[in-house]
Amino acid sequence: MERADLELVLAIRQQGSLTAAAKTLHVAPPAVTKRLAALESELKLRLFQRTTRKVSPTADGEALCEHASQLLQGFQRAEAELRERQSEPTGLIRLAGTFGFGRLWLGPAVAEFQARHPRVQVQLQLMEQLPDLAVEGYDGAVWLWNLPGHRASEWVAKRLARNQRVLVAAPAYLQRHGRPTLPAELSQHQCLVVRENGGDPSQRFDHWTLHSNPSGRTKAVQRITVSGALSSNSGELVRDWCLAGQGIMLRSRWDIAGALRDGRLEQVLPAWSMADADIHWLMPWQARTPRRVRLLIDFLRDRFQGEPWLPRA
Repeated sequence: MERADLELVLAIRQQGSLTAAAKTLHVAPPAVTKRLAALESELKLRLFQRTTRKVSPTADGEALCEHASQLLQGFQRAEAELRERQSEPTGLIRLAGTFGFGRLWLGPAVAEFQARHPRVQVQLQLMEQLPDLAVEGYDGAVWLWNLPGHRASEWVAKRLARNQRVLVAAPAYLQRHGRPTLPAELSQHQCLVVRENGGDPSQRFDHWTLHSNPSGRTKAVQRITVSGALSSNSGELVRDWCLAGQGIMLRSRWDIAGALRDGRLEQVLPAWSMADADIHWLMPWQARTPRRVRLLIDFLRDRFQGEPWLPRA
């Protein structure tokens, strides 16, 4: 059975007439009659009932038509994708991102991607709260934290990079107040609390769940309630307080990599971290993702999966 046979049976079912089907297929009516007879002979099945008024599919013919429709759609999708691969991607990508990561890492990556694909336009909107991507017309978002549970069945999530939040302080603070040696000792220190993610009043930002980083598989967990005189919904402001020696901060590695490298910050309790802030690509589910968006996803995964903010030997 060939593709032309699939197109033939679908045309006959749709038109309800061999003559009308021939016109749709741009062939002579006798050719349709001959091809249908040959197909029924090959399959040893009666595919259509013919009357003087109408041609209608039998049960076997209807089943064949359903398979033919699916197969032809597959052919069309494959051909469209191959044509798209041969052409330069074009069009607009609307992208959402968090402020801190968006400014430091995502923005430069998007600029490089656009330079590689000059016919693609990217609108990057940085915001505090994750929008309803489908309703607000976004192609995707690069976001910290996990996919919201109520969106799990509607959105697609792809992890672009792992990320840890680690405890850090300025050398001046540690000289004045000492260095904690156990997670429980954090309750005796000035801890700088970030109240991000929209400021949900039910969320306890002063509860830090720390995981040990052992060489083996077993991990310990410590849940610590911290306190301090300073807190803010701005992570950048809390980072500035930490750099000024005001207390101990829990912050993502990507945000403080430079300060750790040059000694302005030192890691505290290096055997413990908070692994809840992985970097994800989020997008509304759709049957077919535009090529320009697929290319951006692949580019960002290649860029971030090696965690370029980590120190290199």
